[in-house]
Amino acid sequence: MQGNIRKNITLGTEVDIVLKKNQRTGILTRGIVKKILTNSSNHPHGIKVMLTTGAVGRVKNIITSKD
Repeated sequence: MQGNIRKNITLGTEVDIVLKKNQRTGILTRGIVKKILTNSSNHPHGIKVMLTTGAVGRVKNIITSKD
């Protein structure tokens, strides 16, 4: 799932984000959403979130479990 629509992201969701320092390289960081920082319903570059590790970045992928 794409991470540019806010309603797709909830607290506790596992996501891949791109950190500000990695925007040029596109290196992704995986983690669990602790806080949603973007107020608008969508954002073309991804919804900005804070992970439980404290890392802040824009969501590129939402990880869905295949149970």
